[in-house]
Amino acid sequence: MTATSAQPESAAAPPGPTSRRKVLQALSGLMVGMFVSILASTVVANALPRIITDLQGSQTVYTWIVTSELLAMTATVPLWGKLADLYSKKLLIQLSLGLFVVGSLIAGLTPNVEILIVSRVVQGLGAGGMTALAMIVMAAMIPPRELGRYAGVFGAVFGVGTVAGPLIGGMLVDTSWLGWRWCFLIGVPFTILAIVLLQRTLDLPVVRKEVKVDYLGAFLITLGVCTLLVWSSLAGNQFEWASWWTAGLVGGGLAVLALALWVESRAAEPIIPLSLFRNRTVTLATVASVLVGVAMFGGTVFLSQYFQIALGKSPTVAGLMSLPMVFGLLVSSTVAGQLITKWGRWKGFLVAGGVVMLAGMGLLSTIDGQTSTLLLSVYMAVLGIGVGMLMQNLVLAAQNDVPAHDLGVTTSTLTFFRSMGGAVGVSALGAVLANRITTLMTEKLGPLAAGGSGGESHAVPDVSKLPAPVVRIVQDVYATATADLFLIGVPLTALALVAVLFIKEKPLNTLSGTERLAQEEAVQIPAH
Repeated sequence: MTATSAQPESAAAPPGPTSRRKVLQALSGLMVGMFVSILASTVVANALPRIITDLQGSQTVYTWIVTSELLAMTATVPLWGKLADLYSKKLLIQLSLGLFVVGSLIAGLTPNVEILIVSRVVQGLGAGGMTALAMIVMAAMIPPRELGRYAGVFGAVFGVGTVAGPLIGGMLVDTSWLGWRWCFLIGVPFTILAIVLLQRTLDLPVVRKEVKVDYLGAFLITLGVCTLLVWSSLAGNQFEWASWWTAGLVGGGLAVLALALWVESRAAEPIIPLSLFRNRTVTLATVASVLVGVAMFGGTVFLSQYFQIALGKSPTVAGLMSLPMVFGLLVSSTVAGQLITKWGRWKGFLVAGGVVMLAGMGLLSTIDGQTSTLLLSVYMAVLGIGVGMLMQNLVLAAQNDVPAHDLGVTTSTLTFFRSMGGAVGVSALGAVLANRITTLMTEKLGPLAAGGSGGESHAVPDVSKLPAPVVRIVQDVYATATADLFLIGVPLTALALVAVLFIKEKPLNTLSGTERLAQEEAVQIPAH
């Protein structure tokens, strides 16, 4: 894959009115593509029970329809980021969107669960590319001082796609003439639109240079991460946490990752340059990103289940109840981005976001089966506001503190760790939730517990088919177990705040990534 030309582009010009209009035109395609790629991870949440019933799948398949897409997306983000530093970003984005279209079509037309899982892997490959490349392209076009204005919008798109997915999925499932297959097919026309928009509006210079892609490092990182994520998704359900399976998967995953570190330390063009982590801002932003991922993904997934089981709401109503978090995230990320661009300072927003997110997790740890909708809305809005101020601004802080030639790999590294935090959070917290539910069911129902929970600790009960006294107990159990998960999340969120407090604020650069790269190369030429 070789770049063929490098035309002079307006993207490298100062951000005047003309270039700003072109930036906004290019962002339209990026935003559409990013929205549908994030939506792919979340839209099936409320549709899964119907999908499993129609395709006659097991509870194990239930987990893997979500996990397989997250695995592929998380594990391939670093590779996409590295390729973005070497090849045409425009072609890479269009390739990732093309993969997403193929995966979506296969998923929407799937005859069985096996093909559905394969299609979700293909979707994940495309979604990983789009998630990593969107911020990389922005950094190439826009100076950090101006980036807050646009990063806030992208943070909102990410949040809306994450939280609104269950609402859209629930509505599609509840609409008889559409059905669950449209949870996959609905993104196809929008993805094709994004490809066309990018072809017409995105213009970035391509630098021709000799490159080496560290495929061995990419394979080892992917294998190690996937092994650990497989363990976190199956432990507590398919086997005990303390078992030989756990020892084998965790030991094997860590051994492979240790080998990956050795390979990366010696590779000419490593997928994740270890030198990045000598930068204090990148290291602390990475730690915070992992923990934000747990709050963002874990919170929304388990709240959706809480609405449907503990409160007895339909999939559509459960989706509507998620809107306060969407609006909180939308407003905070957009307003924070605008103010960062206006004032040129960002540390205060990161700290405020950490404090507010911690408060949101604490408030949600107090919910039960009788919590009012108004209180729930306030708690969720608080969590959304905190996540909105943190998520994209962590990327902005890191991008501002690294050389231009490391922009792509830095962005993808942060995205990778945030996605991994979400994947591990959903898998591990899901296993904790299942075990907690089993314990509470046994305490309250005794011998009836197996029948009341569907015979499996990780099965989602059909409340409509249970006797009224049992329904009340099941709802209380799910409410208590969900609150316990947010209580577990409180110390994790506190750690994110501590990491943010130690990030040192530096003035935002006024040059775009393209201009910074040209400047750095001009400085290096005399040295040779």
